[in-house]
Amino acid sequence: MIKAILIFNNHGKPRLIRFYQYFAEDMQQQIIRETFHLVSKRDDNVCNFLEGGSLIGGSDYKLIYRHYATLYFVFCVDSSESELGILDLIQVFVETLDKCFENVCELDLIFHMDKVHYILQEVVMGGMVLETNMNEIVAQVEVQNRMEKSESHMERMLLRRHLEPLSPHSHELG
Repeated sequence: MIKAILIFNNHGKPRLIRFYQYFAEDMQQQIIRETFHLVSKRDDNVCNFLEGGSLIGGSDYKLIYRHYATLYFVFCVDSSESELGILDLIQVFVETLDKCFENVCELDLIFHMDKVHYILQEVVMGGMVLETNMNEIVAQVEVQNRMEKSESHMERMLLRRHLEPLSPHSHELG
């Protein structure tokens, strides 16, 4: 099971944090710092999995990560998860973000956090993998985008209707 998904930049600044197991907020902050320290000090040519830090369960948990440009994508999982399967899941998640944002970058994660969370929920919910087919995930995101645009259009129409000035003849009785 996936216990946490952490995305942070090269300086350790969190860009997306999702815990699927309860930890107090101060413990979450310590986990983020420790995870960044463990992952960032590793060379690019070494294996992308390591034992979880002492704060998040030690040898019972694994940290599986990928480093893309300025971002680290880290999944903390228990021993029941396949390392290669999670690496593939990270790849699917990143490619989906790339497709939805047309060349995703760190700023997309900052300014479109709601959309990033929605995409993540299409992939993982409650620590369980829901979908790994990128085309299906993108299709669901497009449906959501169309619904948001439709709602926005309806809200503008209602607002316009309420703000229209009354014509001088509108209170005359015929």
